[in-house]
Amino acid sequence: MRIDLFLRNAGIVPRRTLAQKACSGGLVKIDGRTAKPASPVEIGQEITVQLGMSRKKYRILQLPNRPVAKAARTEYAELMSSEGI
Repeated sequence: MRIDLFLRNAGIVPRRTLAQKACSGGLVKIDGRTAKPASPVEIGQEITVQLGMSRKKYRILQLPNRPVAKAARTEYAELMSSEGI
């Protein structure tokens, strides 16, 4: 699954276009490496997303096929750390 699609479906980023722009701008990392919008992700990888003045680190638990409900988002990505910049 593509990183931009994962970010949208897991509810980390509200829109896929925003996820694509964040990836293209170097604001998304997969296991410490800068990700492009089409970079593949797998279960167990760690992703870091910087949006606005916050940086959050997640571990991928499952790959959602479609956007998930807000209550179910913790089943797909575990928030490992959150910090303000």
